[in-house]
Amino acid sequence: MNRFRLLTVYLALFSLALNYTVAQTTLQTASPASVKVSAERLQRIDQLIQQSIDKNSISGAVGFIARDGKVIYNKALGYSDIEAKRALKANDIFRIASQTKAITSVAVMMLFEEGKFLLDDPISKYIPAFAKPTVLDKFNPADSTYTTVPAKREITIRDLLTHTSGIDYAVIGSANMKAIYAKSNIPPGFGSAAILKTEIEKLARFPLAHQPGERFTYGLNTDVLGYLVEVVSGSSLDKFFTERIFKPLGMNDTHFYLPPSKYSRLIPIYTFNGQNNLVKYERNGVITADYPKSNGTYFSGGAGLSSTIQDYAVFLQMLLNGGSYNGSRLLSRRSVDLMTMNQIGDLNVREDKFGLGFQITSKEGMSKFGVTEGSFAWGGYFGTTYWVDPAEKIVGLIFIQQSPLRSDIHNKFKALVYQSLND
Repeated sequence: MNRFRLLTVYLALFSLALNYTVAQTTLQTASPASVKVSAERLQRIDQLIQQSIDKNSISGAVGFIARDGKVIYNKALGYSDIEAKRALKANDIFRIASQTKAITSVAVMMLFEEGKFLLDDPISKYIPAFAKPTVLDKFNPADSTYTTVPAKREITIRDLLTHTSGIDYAVIGSANMKAIYAKSNIPPGFGSAAILKTEIEKLARFPLAHQPGERFTYGLNTDVLGYLVEVVSGSSLDKFFTERIFKPLGMNDTHFYLPPSKYSRLIPIYTFNGQNNLVKYERNGVITADYPKSNGTYFSGGAGLSSTIQDYAVFLQMLLNGGSYNGSRLLSRRSVDLMTMNQIGDLNVREDKFGLGFQITSKEGMSKFGVTEGSFAWGGYFGTTYWVDPAEKIVGLIFIQQSPLRSDIHNKFKALVYQSLND
């Protein structure tokens, strides 16, 4: 074979390899059988969701399953608006709340990859207000006064990514810290007329719930990280997300505050009234349902985004791909490895572990629903949840818009995904 023909063959093989890679990294609709999933068994998911609707447990739900980049389930069942009998659509917009944390964590790791900081740097190096932290010692519930002791060390960026800093949550945190934060109007992350710089630097003045690194405490850590992104990048968090994450991935329906043209696609939140009937949720304390429709200025890295299930599935597929999607690389494979490995040592999140922004399924956790050890996951306050199983190459999501969610549908959904595998 002459050199020209040999070169032609090599170029053809390279082209095939390139096309194969693109096909594997971009979500495409396919039959369940093409990825060894039983179509018949997948129908049990329809039955599960419909039964929950019929029992008045939920108003509706959107489910999404992809395996090996092939979308094999993407369905909306039930209503987005019960009273108007408006059917739920797969492209409706949901408040994803704490699913924002994964996106902020990716932004942090993108800056880490650029050499902007190290994970074990003290956060005070970039946000000086956090220098010389204190820890809550004694608390008086009568008037929310307290005493403190000095922290044994400073909070690190890794502490914030793993929720081991000692920073608690406003509104949903421990009783003592909720009271302390409420007295100074620390926002919970769901829309605010404040700005990130002001609120995070105010948060820095308050004591920690415990010594840094001592235990896992779910809190406003990722809001602090959102401000870190602003400080280090020189861009507001919403602009960083849009330019560096959403546009490259084609996440065109993901926003902190929706443009008016998309207001009609934001579905209501439901809750239960005194007769255990589902009714529209308007306000829960300081949290109002319409915050995504406001002209807000607080870009909460911990809870502020709204999105569609398809947009978020693309984000998760990017992580499953090792940091790239459809020709855009956001992270290196090694950074994704760091994010999805145990980063809290002997500490636990229930029976599981925690990485840099994700709950990591442990061997004990695997025994509950069949989700493979090493899978990573989280969810949102208003009933959205997701997980990624690298071993089975599964991206799974189920979105509901309800608080509280008096149903075990999330866990049953996971179980039904795994019972449908046919290999």
